[in-house]
Amino acid sequence: MKKLLNTLYVTTQGAYLSREGETVLVRVEKETKLRVPVHTLGSIVCFGRVSVSPPLMGLCGETGVAISFLSERGRFLARVQGPVSGNVLLRREQYRRADSERASSEIARSVLVAKVANCRTVLLRAAREREAGETTERLGLAAGHHARIMKKLGREVSLDTLRGMEGEAARIYFDVFDHLVLKQKDDFFFKQRSRRPPLDKLNALLSFIYMLLTHDAASALEGVGLDPAVGFLHRDRPGRPGLALDIMEEFRPFLADRLALSLVNRQQIKGKGFCRTETGAVEMDDKTRKEVLVSYQRRKQEEVEHPFLEEKVSVGLLLHCQAMLLARYLRGDLDAYPPFITK
Repeated sequence: MKKLLNTLYVTTQGAYLSREGETVLVRVEKETKLRVPVHTLGSIVCFGRVSVSPPLMGLCGETGVAISFLSERGRFLARVQGPVSGNVLLRREQYRRADSERASSEIARSVLVAKVANCRTVLLRAAREREAGETTERLGLAAGHHARIMKKLGREVSLDTLRGMEGEAARIYFDVFDHLVLKQKDDFFFKQRSRRPPLDKLNALLSFIYMLLTHDAASALEGVGLDPAVGFLHRDRPGRPGLALDIMEEFRPFLADRLALSLVNRQQIKGKGFCRTETGAVEMDDKTRKEVLVSYQRRKQEEVEHPFLEEKVSVGLLLHCQAMLLARYLRGDLDAYPPFITK
């Protein structure tokens, strides 16, 4: 099993990353703040005005450590990585399947079954933790709708029909999402999903965690030799990691949504850690961003049992497991792609 390595997140503006032997140095105003052996890292993510020396880029390329550059708000800008790994025949098969409507819909359907099932689990868990009343009834009704959508997903349908079902499931889920917020309701309310830009604090939090999840999904896919840009549910678009977005759909409710709700309900983050810009977008400050990153990393260290592999796996390795299973399916070693469905 692949070892769970750390992701180094650098958020300090003006930081400079350089190489010292086989070690990554992080300097701020010419003072060394951190030394990290490169073999302990899976990737490096730089937010805003963070510079990286060419020798360090070369070292990371040689050792398979991808470097991602994001804006201070978390918008993806660029990614530096070494030579593409994996069997070229695997990627050829991926491209062939992506060009086939039927083959794409088979994989997309599996992904959506997992996404809807995991959304339903979040709702049912929330309903169990509350006393009987109007809220639990609404959560139960939404979970019932998801169960019916899952049955429809069992049939062979077109990609457009699948996307319609996904849209219906997402609408039902987010219609009751505000009921999952138990604390700080004045600051963290939810009316509807807004992304570019996020228009409230909870949407800003969700978008940021989704971005982290996308980065990890892309790294996992590259690790097994698949192309993160060529998806089955999310079709080709310049600059969009379609397959990474496909895989992360399974983990939005299980990892991202539950983490966001936990941070709010446990009051680990506060409303004062967000501000509204002149454009109307809501952003988190540096302190809040660091708290989210630390909590995300801690969550990745926890262990769960993988439903298909039937063994304990770190949450941070689940995306690698799914990338491996997808690669095995594309090679013909599995009859179908087994998505991740939590209990």
